Amino acid sequence: MYLELLAIFLATVFAWDYLRNRRHNKMYAAAGIRGPRSYPLVGNAPMMINESPKTIFNLQDRLIAEFGKNIRIQMMGERGFMTADPKMIEAIMSSQQTIQKNNLYGLLVNWLGDGLLLSKGKKWFRRRKIITPAFHFKILEDFVEVFDQQSAIMAQQLYDRADGKTVINMFPVACLCAMDIIAETAMGVKINAQLQPQFSYVQSVTTASSMLAERFMNPLQRIESWMKILYPKLTAKLNASVKNMHDFTNSVITERRELLQKSIADGGDPDAALLNDVGQKRRLALLDVLLKSTIDGAPLSNSDIREEVDTFMFEGHDTTTSSIAYTCYLLARHPEVQARVFQEVRDVLGDDKSTPVTMQLLGELKYLECVIKESLRLFPSVPIIGRYLTQDTLLDGKLIPADSNVMILIYHAQRDPDYFPDPEKFIPDRFSMERKGEINPFAYTPFSAGARNCIGQKFAMLEMKSTISKMVRHFELLPLGEEVQPVMNLILRSSTGINCGLKPRVY
Repeated sequence: MYLELLAIFLATVFAWDYLRNRRHNKMYAAAGIRGPRSYPLVGNAPMMINESPKTIFNLQDRLIAEFGKNIRIQMMGERGFMTADPKMIEAIMSSQQTIQKNNLYGLLVNWLGDGLLLSKGKKWFRRRKIITPAFHFKILEDFVEVFDQQSAIMAQQLYDRADGKTVINMFPVACLCAMDIIAETAMGVKINAQLQPQFSYVQSVTTASSMLAERFMNPLQRIESWMKILYPKLTAKLNASVKNMHDFTNSVITERRELLQKSIADGGDPDAALLNDVGQKRRLALLDVLLKSTIDGAPLSNSDIREEVDTFMFEGHDTTTSSIAYTCYLLARHPEVQARVFQEVRDVLGDDKSTPVTMQLLGELKYLECVIKESLRLFPSVPIIGRYLTQDTLLDGKLIPADSNVMILIYHAQRDPDYFPDPEKFIPDRFSMERKGEINPFAYTPFSAGARNCIGQKFAMLEMKSTISKMVRHFELLPLGEEVQPVMNLILRSSTGINCGLKPRVY
C-alpha cells in the first residue's frame, strides 16, 4: 500500500515537472540551444556534485567545448541558459527587455535594498538619472586627490614587507585601500581602514562581502529559509554585520541631512553645508548629490539614500580590489611590461614619488590604461553577470522563453580565440590606439554594456591608474608566491592569493 502511494506520488511529481518544463524544452530545442543531461526535479544539479568554485571555470570550458557558446542550464527550479557568445551578449545587453537582474541577486537585498544594482523599471531609470551627475568629470577631478592620498598610505604601509623576499597577497592590501577611497568619495567620511582595519564598519563590510560570496556558490545557502534553518549562526553573523553597516550609514546620512537643512534654514544656501570647519569647500560626495536630489519634487528618504550609498560601497570596493591586485600580479610576472609602465610613469609624473597626480596627468598614462584593460580581459572583476527574462524574447534570432535566467560568461567571452588571438597571453598592446576598433565591444565587457553598464567605470579606471602608478613609482614588483587559481565568486578572487613581492625603487 505504502509503495503504491509512493509510486503515485512520484509519478505525479514527475508529471508536474515534465509539464512545467515542456514549453521551455520545446523553445530551447527550436532555438538550437543544447545543454547537459537534465533530470526530473533537480535538472543539471548532479553535474555539480564534484565541482567547486575552484573548478567551475573548467566545467564551463568543457560545456562550451561540447555544446557551443550558448548552453542550456536547469538548476533545481531555475531554468535558462549560459552564454559566452559575443553576438548573444550584444543582443542581451542591447535589449530593453533584458535589463532585469536574475534571481541570485536577491541574496543582496538584505544589505543593498532596492538600490541601483537591484532595482528595475521606472525606479531603476529614475535612480540612474539622479546618480549620473555624481560622476561628472568635475566631481571626479576632486576624487583624484582622494585616490592619490589613500594609495600613498597603501604604499607606505607596504615598505615594511618590501624586502624582495616576502610574498604579499595584494588582495587584502588593495581591499583596505579601496574601502578607504569609496567611503570618502561615497559618504564623505574617513574610516581609516588601512590604519584601523579592526574598525567595526570595516569588519562588517569584509564579513558581509565574503559571506555573500559564499552564498552565491553554495546552493544550500541560496534559499533564505534553508539558510536560517541549516546555518543559524552564519545567518545571525551576517544579519549583525548588515545591521552594523546600516546603522553607520544611517548616522552619516542623518548628520549630513541635518547640516543641509540647518544651512538652508540659516541662509537659504544649500551649498553652505558643503563648507568645512575653516570655510573651505568640501568635496562633493555621492551622498551630497543624493541629499540634494528630488523625484517628482520630493526629496529622497533616508532609506532611499542608504540603498544607493550601500550599493556604491558594495560595488566600489571589491571590484577595484580585484583589478588592482590582478594587475600588480601580471606586472610582477611580465617585467618588460612593467618596465614600459615605469618609464611612462616617470615621463608623465616625474621622479618625485611624493608629487600628487591630477586627472589630466592620469589621462596621459595611455600605456598603463592598456595594461589595466588587458588585465581586466584576463581577470574580469565580475566574471559572470545575470539577467532575467519576464517575457518571451527574440535574442540573436533565437526565441527565448519567459521565466529564463541568463548567465553571461564574461570570463570566457574575453578569452575567446575567435575574438582575441593568443587569448591566454598578456598583451596590453591589444588596446593601443593603433589597434583601436579591432576589439568587439561585446566580446570585451568587464564593465558590462548597454543600459545597465557600470555607472562608475570612469571612476574605477581613474582609481586603478592612480593606485597602480603609485605602486610602480614606489616599488619594483617581483614574481613571488604561488600562481593564481581564479575562483568563480561574486568577485573574481584566487584560491592561492594574488601574490607578488616588492622591492623599493631606486631611481
